[in-house]
Amino acid sequence: MYKYLKRFGLAVLFFLSALIAYSQEALKSYEEEYYDFLSLQGLVERPTLNYRTLSDSVWELSEETQNDSRNIWKDKNLGTTRFIDGNKNLSWKIHGPEWYNSFNTAAPYGQNDGALWQGKGYNTSLSGGAGIGAYGFQAVFLPQLSFSQNKEFDFISPSVYSGNDYKDKADTYGYYGVTYSLDAPQRFGDKSFAVFNFGDSEIRYTWKALTLGLGTQAVWLGPAQLNPIIHSNNAPNYPKVDFGVKKTSVYWPWSDRYLGDIEIRGWFGRLTESDYFDNIDSNDHNLISGLALAWAPPHLTGLTLGVNRTMLSRWNEITGYSLFRIYNPLMSGSKEGSDNSDQRISFTADYLLPSVGFEIYFEWARNDFSPNLNYISRYPFHTQGYTLGGRKNINFSDKYSGELSLEITNLECSRDYNSYIPYPSTFYAHHIITQGYTNGGQWLGAGIGTGGNSQYMGFKLYHPNGFWKIFFQRRNPDLDYTWHYDVAHSGWGAETNIRVLLIGGMETLYYLSKDIYFTAGLTVIREKSPLNNGNPANRNGLHAQFSVKYNF
Repeated sequence: MYKYLKRFGLAVLFFLSALIAYSQEALKSYEEEYYDFLSLQGLVERPTLNYRTLSDSVWELSEETQNDSRNIWKDKNLGTTRFIDGNKNLSWKIHGPEWYNSFNTAAPYGQNDGALWQGKGYNTSLSGGAGIGAYGFQAVFLPQLSFSQNKEFDFISPSVYSGNDYKDKADTYGYYGVTYSLDAPQRFGDKSFAVFNFGDSEIRYTWKALTLGLGTQAVWLGPAQLNPIIHSNNAPNYPKVDFGVKKTSVYWPWSDRYLGDIEIRGWFGRLTESDYFDNIDSNDHNLISGLALAWAPPHLTGLTLGVNRTMLSRWNEITGYSLFRIYNPLMSGSKEGSDNSDQRISFTADYLLPSVGFEIYFEWARNDFSPNLNYISRYPFHTQGYTLGGRKNINFSDKYSGELSLEITNLECSRDYNSYIPYPSTFYAHHIITQGYTNGGQWLGAGIGTGGNSQYMGFKLYHPNGFWKIFFQRRNPDLDYTWHYDVAHSGWGAETNIRVLLIGGMETLYYLSKDIYFTAGLTVIREKSPLNNGNPANRNGLHAQFSVKYNF
């Protein structure tokens, strides 16, 4: 009798849940990075061109790819989408759970981690949830719960905040920066704290390539692997509505002439200031309006071109202008830039050559608009920032395959400020939107923050049970502040005031079983002139991390 019940149970399970190599992955998760590594080798096609959220990051592996020797993790469960009775219109998936832990011995360190603030001391986050889909509708509940010990450390005294509006908040913990205010606390108060965030939760309806979503899923714009300029998952997720056209092929009307792939996405979101900025309740929220366009030309296989544009405006002053201005490609404005909104734009190019396992990408951005072509032609570098990077696959054998990566980011302010423009500026700040380009006190764009630069090089070696990784990075945090301080104090101090972080680290991932893996990493951080005051003392620290995840 038992054997018949057992057979019946197995048959029911098979009937209810047909498994295929079809997976939806969180931004910058180890699973998503592995699938992207496969795309570098031409084993799988990327599901997006430029705009990416968890709901967009859906990877489908052919049977051939599943069995390819270059698919080193083919025997591992990277998270499985299940279809009820084999019907692709009825699906469900369990996400996680995943538990992340880190410890910083000297100062805060960490980026692209959502609502988690990795301050000095112990930090942890727990995420997990589930998603269901039915005939175009999709619902995902994937919250994040985080904790930061937030131990005391020495930081630069903020000097641009004064009065009762900033008392016991930004005047004590605020961002040092140039004369603009910024909601980017150096420390979030003097106590430990926990944060609940809805994470990558949302409801969505998709019909063919048309999609409409409401939720809090993080957005990643452009091809950068570490520091996208316009939008990343560095800050806490915020509520938004998004709409547009997912990656789809287009053809000339009434013919079969292929015109390439396109992607068109727009969104409106509600940003919230941190608890350590000001005491003014009426300005706690801002509106972010975003537009992301991408095109993959038909005759240059592997090339993707994109344009990303965002605008911040005051939440309590929402108008048709603040909602839809970014959809007008023409800009007008005075010489002084009297616009009451805060706009940024970037142009991206990504060239993926799977035949040789190589990718090169570029993002060029501006945080201010020149009012006419005369200004552009005379100095096109006004308020520019850029990220340039590349990756190369190095295949050693069927069991070992590597990825060499390089990425350079520069967000230092252009030279026209503090010279013929008689005041300073910095990339993620604005004189009208006083919180700057942040949400919950963390940067919406590049995790290195405003006004600085970064040079990163890493090598990851995949093997059948995980990977090993080694990386090096050099960072200058906010040189805009350094140059401004130097000018304000009659010069000669910048060279000794320049702050730099020299970073080197190792990380490993190991599968304990088909469904469970753990990661561990250790990063050494040497910070010179940590207080930006010429003090020759260095701040040396360690960042240790450990995580474990179970994939159903």
